[in-house]
Amino acid sequence: MKNRWQFQPVPEKKKIDHLLEVLGVDKRIARMLLTRGIETYDQAEQFFRPNLDDLHDPFLMKDMDLAVERIQHAMEEGEKVLIYGDYDVDGTTSVSLMVKFFEPFYSEYIDYYIPDRYKEGYGISLQGIDHAESNNISLIIALDCGIRAVNQVEYATKKGIDFIICDHHLPHGDIPKAVAVLDHKRADCPYPYKELTGCGIGLKLCQALTKKLGLEDSGWINLLDFVAISSACDIVPITGENRTLTYLGIEQINSAPRKGLESIVELSGKKGKFTVTDLVFTIGPRVNAAGRIGDAKKAVEMLLSEDDSLATEASQILEKRNAERKELDQSITQEALEFIEERGMQDQKTSVLFSESWHKGVVGIVASRLIESYYRPTIVLCESNGKAVGSARSVPGFNIHEALQQCEEFLEQYGGHAFAAGMTLSLEKVEAFQKKFEEVVSGTIDSELLIPTLLVDEEIDFTEITPKFWRLVKQLAPFGPENMKPVFVTRNVIDAKWSKTVGDGSHLKLDVYQRGKPNYKMSGIAFGMGEYVDRIKSKEPFDVLYTIEENEWQGNVSLQMMVKDLRFKI
Repeated sequence: MKNRWQFQPVPEKKKIDHLLEVLGVDKRIARMLLTRGIETYDQAEQFFRPNLDDLHDPFLMKDMDLAVERIQHAMEEGEKVLIYGDYDVDGTTSVSLMVKFFEPFYSEYIDYYIPDRYKEGYGISLQGIDHAESNNISLIIALDCGIRAVNQVEYATKKGIDFIICDHHLPHGDIPKAVAVLDHKRADCPYPYKELTGCGIGLKLCQALTKKLGLEDSGWINLLDFVAISSACDIVPITGENRTLTYLGIEQINSAPRKGLESIVELSGKKGKFTVTDLVFTIGPRVNAAGRIGDAKKAVEMLLSEDDSLATEASQILEKRNAERKELDQSITQEALEFIEERGMQDQKTSVLFSESWHKGVVGIVASRLIESYYRPTIVLCESNGKAVGSARSVPGFNIHEALQQCEEFLEQYGGHAFAAGMTLSLEKVEAFQKKFEEVVSGTIDSELLIPTLLVDEEIDFTEITPKFWRLVKQLAPFGPENMKPVFVTRNVIDAKWSKTVGDGSHLKLDVYQRGKPNYKMSGIAFGMGEYVDRIKSKEPFDVLYTIEENEWQGNVSLQMMVKDLRFKI
């Protein structure tokens, strides 16, 4: 698949000069800061040195005072409280965070509930409310779900059960008539930062309760690791409060990891300090696998465990579930690719695929994998409880949630955001929905959005990759949406003799230098680019697009390229 290289716009010279003067950094670093919205010394200080003072007052959030008052009343009356969360990483970390917060002073009255992905589906279920009723629970705190649970909240109210909703998804239609609805995306919510995860909203509630109840701040500060995991895995912008919470949460994970996380790290074979990438690709899949393949409560058990043997046992179950998940998503992805070819769908603007036999737990992953082969809005559907259910994934720049709004006539339920969504529809309407979605996307999407775009920060020579430059680049972390790892281009690169294919022959191990500068060599890994080995070995010059990574081998640390793309001159 051919990629388009798009360079970041060059900032105004006066802004570059200002940062050079007040920060004394390299011009390239100044430009990278400016493209990330950092224009002043104060902004740079907050960016490079995140601290808790940067966080907003939680009572700025609409209904926060009502939520705190209701919880305080529950504690005074000795009411039982149910912590209810979704079955993905954000939901399970949210539940773990809230249970841990109450543990020191109200644990005997706290229970938690994670819905079954297959029997109950996404969000607040009637079964969950019935569970609360049968256990004498009079207050439910719902995390990472609930903003559309109008009927469910009404059902609970009739049973004498109150709701506090902590959600970060976009409202659609009426707001549920809960005691409090904490969602910064509400049109009437003045909270200044709008990109927190469900777990982040939960933390703000804990922060507010700490203030109101006169508790030690350490109670909520010690929960930052949960928010870091949710922010990394829910792919929210790593800006503002999210950057602060993620930065400090990762510090906590690296300095004093919880028993369950420590056990997962050991099982995964991960070495060295954790980064956002490690949270996304090591912790996230294993936590998610619990709900995809089995019971998501296992993920919460792992996250909450303070006993070595119990943490290891829970982690081993998650490791096994993750292995099963990998096999499933690989086989279903292959089936889906064959499906596209057999039905001649290669030239469409969308992929909407359905099979009764596909596993509900991996359809979102499969949708993401399909975009690697067919770069376009993608929906993967399967059968569950007599309905078609599925996950949608988009390409940058196209709002898939808005596209689904135009297909509402075919959908019984849907929700999500610009890049990802879920939906439910009747089996009889799948074919009509496929046609309508293709029609909507074809009529609205800019053709350029169907070409993978790689954003480039800077063109540099290998000679410029000095220890000082690398130290400054590392300080831009934690990386994520709106603060992605810097991408560099180096021109006129030539094989230095040792480039070769590795693995099954589909990957490249590069050993190269720039034309005219043979003393400055770089090594690199280029996944899926083994087909270029003969041209590279023939000394044909090319341009390489890459991020820089540290490679540790037998105690020695060196820098290497993680190649994203390469282009030959002809």
